[in-house]
Amino acid sequence: QVQLVESGGGLVQAGGSLRLSCTGSGRTFSGYAMGWFRQAPGKQREFVAAINWSGSTKLLIDSVQVRFTISRDDAKNTQYLQMNSLNPEDTAVYYCAARPMYISRSPDYDYWGQGTQVTVSS
Repeated sequence: QVQLVESGGGLVQAGGSLRLSCTGSGRTFSGYAMGWFRQAPGKQREFVAAINWSGSTKLLIDSVQVRFTISRDDAKNTQYLQMNSLNPEDTAVYYCAARPMYISRSPDYDYWGQGTQVTVSS
């Protein structure tokens, strides 16, 4: 069974940092683009960041571009989202996802994790 499992979420004060991890099992994701989406209460799921299969291309939305970093470690079948200078608007459930090779801003990913809650208090 192919799975993606997120970890690293939690409660943090504004200005703080968290690092989310997403570890795959059941197959290797070395040939896959990996993405992060988030969904705040009452809002639609939105694209946050993605990294292509080789790690050579990274895409982040404007609101997080200078605060978040996406990376991957294929030896560990894991991708990361380092989140710094968090603010209450970042509060959401964060989902990781995987699709073959190329980045997409749309939720047309083949595999999804169950999500991890990030709560930023003011």
